[in-house]
Amino acid sequence: MIIKHRNLFRITRFILLKFPPLLKIFATRRTPQKRVLIIKTDAIGDYILFRNFIEIVKTSEVFKGYRIDLLGNELWQDIAIKYDRRFVDDLYFINPDNLYESPLKTFNLGWRLFKNNYQTVLQPAFSRTFIADGLAGLSAAKQIIGFEGDTERINKRYKTKTDKFYTQLLRLPHGTDFEFDRTKFFFENVLKQPVTTKGPAISGKNNKRGGIIIFPGAGAFKRSWEKEKFLDLIKLIRKHTSQPVFLAGGAAEMQIGDFLTENLPPDSIDNLIGKTSLPQLIELIGNAALVIANETSAIHIAAATKTKAICILGGGHFGRFAPYPGHMQSKPLCVYEKMECYNCNWSCKFQTKETEPYPCISGISPGKVWVETLQLLAKT
Repeated sequence: MIIKHRNLFRITRFILLKFPPLLKIFATRRTPQKRVLIIKTDAIGDYILFRNFIEIVKTSEVFKGYRIDLLGNELWQDIAIKYDRRFVDDLYFINPDNLYESPLKTFNLGWRLFKNNYQTVLQPAFSRTFIADGLAGLSAAKQIIGFEGDTERINKRYKTKTDKFYTQLLRLPHGTDFEFDRTKFFFENVLKQPVTTKGPAISGKNNKRGGIIIFPGAGAFKRSWEKEKFLDLIKLIRKHTSQPVFLAGGAAEMQIGDFLTENLPPDSIDNLIGKTSLPQLIELIGNAALVIANETSAIHIAAATKTKAICILGGGHFGRFAPYPGHMQSKPLCVYEKMECYNCNWSCKFQTKETEPYPCISGISPGKVWVETLQLLAKT
């Protein structure tokens, strides 16, 4: 989190750390309702890997007859409403980063959660955040379950304090690295039952597939393949295949889209960047022959819709979000250049210019991606 207004953050911090113990005292005098809150405030790709577990919670014996609420990130609000609304009673969407400097909003949301009188709060993110921990604590639920987790996204001194909000912290077994498998472990322990789902799945396709969709952006610029390399790759695709090529992504990638469009012959590509909603994007990916992207939500959507995909992969979270393990039902093909410093959590040890991606990304050549693209296209 990046804090711009320190005084506002100090008030929020006070609310997140001091109010939960007080509300817990008040909560001892009431009988909780048969109601569960799931807190999942991560980004779009994280939600795609997580969302199938909502139905499993809803239909489980442990929570049979319970109301199921979801507190999520407004980034993926449209996906949750379209695809998962039938499994959820109440939905709450937030911009988690903004709440750190919005003490009144944080307090009002926490008070609302407290008034809902939850029996159980589930926080299945392995890398917990201060805001999510605080909201879980403010609910003062009888049972609050989360992961012991790490300190990648939360200051150690805050985590030491928010650990106390939980009635149970699960310790992940060694070797359980992939994010979907971590979530599966969480719910198998909470629900006391095996989970048989073999990977993310979402309805967003028909039987006629065609077109290559390229997502040239990434959540962070330095984790994104250079636009010049995407340009070289598109030229190879246009030269050697008859498949139509589409660009896709959010508003943050519009400049990259303009660069690619301006440096290609007219009508070479269809630039859809910033022109699709998330549900439309899922449909687009579900109907495609191939998706090529950085390590972004597009890769996980492709896996969920069983669309062939190539992931241009860096090493920051290698093995956590990609590559997919062999036992997964549908998995993208990952192209990468392995380095000794992999799994750095994107704390790169190399000094690079602001205009340059990390070395583990820039070291991947267009030729290497093209070889894999050609092989996958031959199988469509």
